Amino acid sequence: MEAIKSIINFLSYPEWSFTLSIVLFGAAVWSRWLWTKTGGWVMFAVVTIFFALSMFDPNFFVVVAKPDNVPIVMMIYLIGFFWWFAMYKAHRNDELMESGEPTFEKSESEDRIFTWPDLVFSEFICMVLLTVGMVLWSILLKAPLEEPANTSVAPNPSKAPWYFLGLQEMLVYFDPWMAGVVLPGLIIVGLMAIPYIDTNKKGNGYYTFKERRTEIILFLFGFLILWCELIVIGTFLRGPNWNFFGPYEFWDINKVEPLVNVDLSEIIWIKVLGVGLPGNWFLREIFGILFAGFYFLGLPVLLIKSKFVNRFYQKMGPTRYFVGMTLFLTMMLMPIKMYLRWFLNLKYFIHIQEFFLNL
Repeated sequence: MEAIKSIINFLSYPEWSFTLSIVLFGAAVWSRWLWTKTGGWVMFAVVTIFFALSMFDPNFFVVVAKPDNVPIVMMIYLIGFFWWFAMYKAHRNDELMESGEPTFEKSESEDRIFTWPDLVFSEFICMVLLTVGMVLWSILLKAPLEEPANTSVAPNPSKAPWYFLGLQEMLVYFDPWMAGVVLPGLIIVGLMAIPYIDTNKKGNGYYTFKERRTEIILFLFGFLILWCELIVIGTFLRGPNWNFFGPYEFWDINKVEPLVNVDLSEIIWIKVLGVGLPGNWFLREIFGILFAGFYFLGLPVLLIKSKFVNRFYQKMGPTRYFVGMTLFLTMMLMPIKMYLRWFLNLKYFIHIQEFFLNL
């Protein structure tokens, strides 16, 4: 049992858990025909059994059973259920359309019910059940109230509310202005821009996967991998001093992880070329500036030559394509920075301290 816990603790560290989640995400998308039917219940049973057995470990129990963290556990189950439900509906509709039959939504529209009393009655029952559940929750779990705020004592770890833990995790890999202002702003702008960028008229009003394959994969990758997983990491795996701890590890406040973070300019000028850093900021950061210019300006142009991307370019047009590609490359900058930090201790591509400009 201890050997299994050690393996899980090792795989829980971000460089491995993040990679494993990407692999599992790709496998889940590819094998959706399997787990959207009977496989979904098998996965639910396996996760529940694993969670129940893990509760016997004192370190796991202390973190997971904390009143603040119980909603995050519920969130994981809810996200899993709704992902399964949406993919089940989409896969079933794809099968119906391939066989020439109407989708679920069209067949259900022929047997409609009235808002009053059917829908209102169902909503009333749900409200009653939810109220009972909230009352029981408040009785069984103590409210996570702490002592009055003290300016001389800070919690360790000091965590943001759960809905901001993804942004707090981004602060590890990006400058505060980037993780706290630019990226959240681009997320909001990108979500608002989706109806104007996405010109695919298929899939409106009914579940489908094959007709919106690329769009669904990109959205799920951004939501599940780059948002929900960061919340899970910040909730269950970030301990004192913002260090990583496996789910079965004791949160030792004295744990020290010596890291020497370096910038791209230091790697190239000092380690590769063997010379000192230039005094001029532009010359010092020229390699990072060239990389950023190529990444955001040159790469979208080069990708047009590929058949897969060229199909979107022809369908979307130049304006929509470059706006969408900029948002996509900005999103992909997150896993790129994460891997470079984990394996190379790379902090910034561009570090211009003279103007407080870091990327």
